[in-house]
Amino acid sequence: MSDHDTDPATGTFVAHRNLLFTVAYEMLGSAADAEDVLQETWLRWVEVDLAQVRDRRAYLVRITTRQALNRLRTMQRRREAYVGQWLPEPLLTAPDVAEDVELAESVSMAMMLVLETLSPTERAVFVLREAFDVGYDEIAAAVGKSPAAVRQIAHRARRHVDARRPRRAVSPRTARAVVESFRRALETGDPQGLMDVLAPEVVLVSDGGGVRRAALRPVAGADKVVRFYLGGTSKNGNTITAAPTVVNGNPALVVHLDGQIDGIMAIRIEDARIAGLYYVRNPEKLTRLASETPLTLR
Repeated sequence: MSDHDTDPATGTFVAHRNLLFTVAYEMLGSAADAEDVLQETWLRWVEVDLAQVRDRRAYLVRITTRQALNRLRTMQRRREAYVGQWLPEPLLTAPDVAEDVELAESVSMAMMLVLETLSPTERAVFVLREAFDVGYDEIAAAVGKSPAAVRQIAHRARRHVDARRPRRAVSPRTARAVVESFRRALETGDPQGLMDVLAPEVVLVSDGGGVRRAALRPVAGADKVVRFYLGGTSKNGNTITAAPTVVNGNPALVVHLDGQIDGIMAIRIEDARIAGLYYVRNPEKLTRLASETPLTLR
């Protein structure tokens, strides 16, 4: 008999761990902080009298949400002092995440940045309702509001997100072709090749955390993005290689300079052109990538 058979608390927690991690990550944008929230959730969960719990999944989501809300309010103060643009910590995700269109959208870099524009409570309500279809009564218990107030918050958050929501992704086949063309142009430093694959209104957001070179503000427009990228690499004479991967359920490249990992570039594709680039160079956000196993988020 396994330990999970003899320990109902552990068995229930393990069964819902992926769900709880995704709730915390979508609220925080940081895998490291999401793992800390799970540890705090576990410490509280093992003290619970399970005989008094009617719905264990809902109870665990409630604990996780409360802990994530507490941490999010603290993190917001840290982000106000962050140098340059802030991007979520990238997650290597399993193929099944990309196949789940709604889940892939909810954890995409573009959507995570939209969620950053919500208040902590709005973000919690939106994530629980829209990404996980949690009932209003359960959400109310998690965020400490009445069900009626939660309905109003959900409506307000949905309207806010819908006005900023990225367009639906292209087919996997189209995405692979676009990423391959982009990869070749990056590695060869081909400005025309880059221009051909970038949408005219493409936006590059880069996050160096004050440690690595990055634009302090988003770079908008294909010509400016190409100049910014080629200006940095050609000036230093680096050898660039890029390997396709899946990050946050969407296409990405792991970029190496002279054989050393430089960053993760998440890619948003619309109408067979690249509309958004999210380049994470902050070393603190790349530490998990070498040892991380691609995640299944539900």
